[in-house]
Amino acid sequence: MKRAVARRRHGYEHEVEIREHRLIVDEPEEKGGTNQGPAPSELLAASLATCTAITIEMYADRKEWGLGTVEVAVDYTEATTDDPPNFDVSITLGAELSEETRDKIRIIAGKCPVHRALKSQDIVVRDCLELVAEFEDED
Repeated sequence: MKRAVARRRHGYEHEVEIREHRLIVDEPEEKGGTNQGPAPSELLAASLATCTAITIEMYADRKEWGLGTVEVAVDYTEATTDDPPNFDVSITLGAELSEETRDKIRIIAGKCPVHRALKSQDIVVRDCLELVAEFEDED
């Protein structure tokens, strides 16, 4: 099992630890944050964009297709109490490709792990809560 850990720094700003990597996640000022990093929903959209790009690049590498430049943009709306989030994925490639190859790339893009997770009805999220008493040194 893989692990990501978020630790509060101050306000809504958190340091996220993933393997040996650290990044700051925060909310924008209009949501009460200090805008020190991307918001969690922005990271989700970024995960979809990068996973899509890497998936089609890996597939193209195996097929020995030259894609030229690869850009994947994700426009999204956040979930509300009434509606789920929406993600629109736009893939831009810098190479001339046949229609058949473009169709195959669109299909492969939808098979990236993040895309599959977002579309899955079988996602399991288990929450647990542990209380830790914080003690001050009495020196």
